[in-house]
Amino acid sequence: MSSELQLIEEAKMGSVTAFTDLVESYRGRLFRFLLTRCNNHADAEDALQDTLINAYRYLRSYNPQWRFSTWLYRIAIRNAMHNRNDNATELGDLDAAENDPLDHAIAASERQNLWSSARQLLNDEVYTAMWLRYAEDMSVRDIASALDRSVSWTKVNLMRGRKTLDSKLTQSRSEAYG
Repeated sequence: MSSELQLIEEAKMGSVTAFTDLVESYRGRLFRFLLTRCNNHADAEDALQDTLINAYRYLRSYNPQWRFSTWLYRIAIRNAMHNRNDNATELGDLDAAENDPLDHAIAASERQNLWSSARQLLNDEVYTAMWLRYAEDMSVRDIASALDRSVSWTKVNLMRGRKTLDSKLTQSRSEAYG
């Protein structure tokens, strides 16, 4: 299997196969991310398609100084701008236990509830930063680059997002348990 940089170079020279191999590992994660940003499943599919087309079209402008994933998510964010989502849709399975179907369903439901709450409580940019950090495991530097924000802004808003969610979860637990 070729390295990511080799695939990028081959794709820049016009290899559709190299480009397909390059983006295939990102397709599922990008789609789950776009589901949280778009009004419905079909809009997320359209945004994913637009993201991949734009990535192919503008691949020559990719700067290897940045991670490819950061560049790709930045394109996805731009494509989803017109399909903003007020209510999170299904997020799909991120890492649920695969051995026990019940554990799998419970874990997926808890993740969906957490991300649905986050979508309602946080503004669009903070939600996106939180998703990129915790669902996509991107570095603060890469998130700052993808959002076109400073590292300081990213750190502060990740902290504020965590505090907001913690406060809401604490309130929900105390209401649930009296």
